[in-house]
Amino acid sequence: MTDDIAVTGIGLVTPGGTGTEATWDAVCAGRATARTDPVLAEAGAPVRLACRVPPQEPRKPLDPQKPQERVRGRLWRFDPATRFLLTAAREAITSAGLEPGRWDPARVAVVVGTAAGGVSTLEAQHRKLLASGPGALSPMTLPAFLPNMAAGHLAIELGATGPSLQTSTACASGATAIITAALLLRAGMCDIAVAGGTDAMVTPLCASAFAKLGALSRREDDPGAASRPFDRDRDGFVLGEGSGVLVLERTDHAAARTVRPLAYLAGFGATGDAHHATAPHPEGAGLRAAAREALARAGRSTGEVGHINAHGTGTALNDAVEATAIRELYGTGHAPSVTSAKGVLGHTMGAAGAIEAALTVLSIARGTVPPTANFTAPDATTAGIDIVREAARPQRVGLALSHSLGFGGHNTVLAFTRARHG
Repeated sequence: MTDDIAVTGIGLVTPGGTGTEATWDAVCAGRATARTDPVLAEAGAPVRLACRVPPQEPRKPLDPQKPQERVRGRLWRFDPATRFLLTAAREAITSAGLEPGRWDPARVAVVVGTAAGGVSTLEAQHRKLLASGPGALSPMTLPAFLPNMAAGHLAIELGATGPSLQTSTACASGATAIITAALLLRAGMCDIAVAGGTDAMVTPLCASAFAKLGALSRREDDPGAASRPFDRDRDGFVLGEGSGVLVLERTDHAAARTVRPLAYLAGFGATGDAHHATAPHPEGAGLRAAAREALARAGRSTGEVGHINAHGTGTALNDAVEATAIRELYGTGHAPSVTSAKGVLGHTMGAAGAIEAALTVLSIARGTVPPTANFTAPDATTAGIDIVREAARPQRVGLALSHSLGFGGHNTVLAFTRARHG
């Protein structure tokens, strides 16, 4: 599968800001977004650090004659994860030069990854049930929190009647959605796929549960320095939220529209560790296998990989395992640049794979690799990896991989290549 899937649009809603440029600027500047979160603090969560998406409020009167304005006017009905998704998808579609209503809706697929569905709604409504009884529940409870509904709501808003489905592979969910979309395109089941991930898990329940697992950073005296991927002083991730959406098309369809691809999805790999519920394989065997599968599908070798957008959570175990896998794959003779956006954005859970795929595409398209925020020095487990630090690095990237791992032993790797123009 070499260069047969084009990435023609990107949309992002992250703690770095709403919109691709806001997020790209934050990540390239290494501007950490972790803060003490008032909601978690009020709930008495054991860890109060989080990376929140800035408030999304309409800044002008709504125009009901415009579809995008109608969506904004109904945002209150949706879980935050769906709101993030709708906003990111609208940007992605616009950047791809597409307009709902002027396409064949039966040839448009929607594939969305999520780790937790509308968990914010579920928690809020459960609190109402306990405090005031069944009569206090919103009639939108089920449509807002069921795990398939983000994709359902997006398909409704777009009028897309092609395949519509949700994927869930924990923190790899967004990347799995992109793989699924590519398979639908290759099978001829659609011409356009709107694919990505979304999650809004900055909630008291989720924060407390991750804290109980010992997964979260407790650097509450210095929130901005808490998320430290690959750093020797890392002590866990910071919980984040957001959405990333890519528009994918077969290259012949994109060419017929005379649209210039941002990059190609040249290959992908997916494996399972079959090892542990929450810990990755200690030698990174599943991740290495997924990377090799992605490169084989792309018809490329490890020596051609110029850049890796790492999963890089900032936990002691994940970063050590991922670094080990990178060393095993590339040895000492070839060192692709490595970065993790989680130092800036925190861990956006099911959205992470899609957000980081978008950032990988941008690195290729713009010839720039963002730094890994808060990375100052490696430890013995991460030494020898070319981790970009301090400032964004100019780099002409021809082939880049995006790694995503998830609880349950899910490993996904996406291989992107530079688009041919002219």
